[in-house]
Amino acid sequence: MQRRSILKAAAGLAVAASIGLTAAPGFAQDKKYTVALIPGLTTDAFYITMRKGAQAAADALGVNLVFQGAPEFNPVVQVPVLDATIARKPDAILIAPTDKTQLVEPLRKANEAGIAVITVDTFIGTGQYQTGKGDADFPLAYIASDNVLGGRMAARALATAIGDAGGKVYVSNVKPGISTTDQREAGFKAEMKENFPKITVLDTQFNDNDANKAASQLQAVYARNSDLKGVFGANLFSALGAGNGVQQAGQTGNIKVVAFDAPGSIVDNIQSGLVDAAIAQHPAEIGYYGVVSAYAHLTGQSIPTNIGTGFTVINKANVSDPNVAKYVYSE
Repeated sequence: MQRRSILKAAAGLAVAASIGLTAAPGFAQDKKYTVALIPGLTTDAFYITMRKGAQAAADALGVNLVFQGAPEFNPVVQVPVLDATIARKPDAILIAPTDKTQLVEPLRKANEAGIAVITVDTFIGTGQYQTGKGDADFPLAYIASDNVLGGRMAARALATAIGDAGGKVYVSNVKPGISTTDQREAGFKAEMKENFPKITVLDTQFNDNDANKAASQLQAVYARNSDLKGVFGANLFSALGAGNGVQQAGQTGNIKVVAFDAPGSIVDNIQSGLVDAAIAQHPAEIGYYGVVSAYAHLTGQSIPTNIGTGFTVINKANVSDPNVAKYVYSE
């Protein structure tokens, strides 16, 4: 199978994954490869959906998929999972690194052990791989949404929800050093600065992935800024917390909330009016592309070092549309 046909198959499988996770026949071969998928955390609907996409591709290609992760997004708990996975000697590891610096050396061990490394959703170093430059360019590929673009889309959605009058907004984020959320924040701020001069972006609030802390921060920011008009939750827990904080402050409908990611709970909040819009990634496609890319490499094909997947903006006007609802993450 040539590189072009491998990638064509990947595209077809990824689309199938996003609409129903149906495995396609005809891609298996004699050798049974093992691919390990290590998510950022095991309980997030985003990674649950990614696993389903990966499993569908594995079924189609005759690959043994191993899924192992930690219950929280934290390098301290992810590294032991990675070490245990390396000890099992899979043919490839797909991983969502929980820190772009702290996971470099642990992943280097996998690379030095002859295990193919592909990062999904998040990256290490700069995310620019196979360049021959830097200490973190050894992974074969990075497969993810364009998170800068996602942040820009969130800014546009929030500006639309606020309206022409403008006002003050802020970003509810996890912590510095996570590649995806760093990029979403950067994209959001850049878009606001370039295209929405009537909107003032206040200091980012970091919540350590704690929705209760994010809710308290929303109320504190509102107490200092009675003209607060909106908040961008840069990940699931940030958005859920910000939405709850808006409700607790009695400002539902007055302070607009845009969420990044789209589990069922966010959709419920859109329907109730607590959240105005959600930027849905396509995690099933990420999982599909991850397994297919690993398989392509293991069967001697070249693969792109960067594979991007898309977004769908979900709001109250389209949340019931089956063509949009299919992008809501599995619970």
